Amino acid sequence: MKNLNQFFWFCSGVHINTLKDYPTEQNKYVGIGATIFFTALFASLSGGYAMYFVFSGDAAAVFFAILFGIIWGLAIFNMDRYIVSSISKNGTVNKQILQATPRILLAFMIGIVISRPLELKIFNKEIREKLKLSYLNGQRSKIDTLNNTFTYKYGLELKKIKDLVTERDSLTTDINRSRYLLNQEIFGDKTNQTSGQVGYGTYAKQKEEVLAQKVNRLGVVNNDITAMEGFIRQRRDLDGITSERMFSGKQLDSLANVAGFADRNWALGQLSFKADGSRELGTFLAISFIGLLFILFECLPVFVKLMSDKGPYDVALKNTEESSIHGSFKNKDYHIAVIDNVQETKIEAETERQKREIINSSKSAVYEE
Repeated sequence: MKNLNQFFWFCSGVHINTLKDYPTEQNKYVGIGATIFFTALFASLSGGYAMYFVFSGDAAAVFFAILFGIIWGLAIFNMDRYIVSSISKNGTVNKQILQATPRILLAFMIGIVISRPLELKIFNKEIREKLKLSYLNGQRSKIDTLNNTFTYKYGLELKKIKDLVTERDSLTTDINRSRYLLNQEIFGDKTNQTSGQVGYGTYAKQKEEVLAQKVNRLGVVNNDITAMEGFIRQRRDLDGITSERMFSGKQLDSLANVAGFADRNWALGQLSFKADGSRELGTFLAISFIGLLFILFECLPVFVKLMSDKGPYDVALKNTEESSIHGSFKNKDYHIAVIDNVQETKIEAETERQKREIINSSKSAVYEE
């Protein structure tokens, strides 16, 4: 427990040697340090999970996820540790709030970043269903768009096929009727369209000639329809319409498995809305509360530091800092005094040397005289 306490003290960013002298303060900083540590742990898991989806399908996906998770967790740990340790309890309340405001905003942003990948994991099943529906609707929309574009592009050819089919149906009906009338004429059935004479007479020959013309025309129409349909089928193949199919259940599962982080994040946002665009209150609150929980967890060390009273450790830390500052000034004054003494010694030595040179010059002049 002693080693564990010291580890959490390190996480909280306190001056351990000073804190050891104040047992009443130790548990508070154990709690702050533990909060910072577990926030970094959640950040590591969250970052690793996000990176796993970035490299999903790659053989090294697990390696990159672990590596990035460790780096991301250490970065968040260092940032949180700095945020908490930099808030001084020796200032006024307004000053402390002013110091904490940008740190709370930063903690808020970190909480959002940490919570999002974990929310993706929690709502993984619902996200997969939303992605499947989205892919299915997207494929249907794509096929509809291709068909509409093709219809607009080859509208004249399609209209001609439609007219030929209509003519073919009309000819087929007319040919069947003409054959019936021909049989009535040959067998002598008296109607308003037959003569009532039995045998293959003049009227029967006329009806047979008309029937032959209609049959020939039907053959021409069928050939035209076959040629036009072959042309349209070839155009559909070239435009890629024929190869497009609606996704099967197996294909949708595969697409959902390889969905990227952006698609999954979009699907998570769509879970808060119904099909008609109205808000799905239950899902929205669930996602929001999970995000707020991590945001609160991230801001908690800062709030604890702000809410805690000024203790003996804070006073001792202030005294230690002031002693260090005064000691630094004393050392600085000492170094300045030493430099001044050295400079004065140099000046005195230089003056003495100049005096000796003057005396020697005077002696030399006397000796020459």
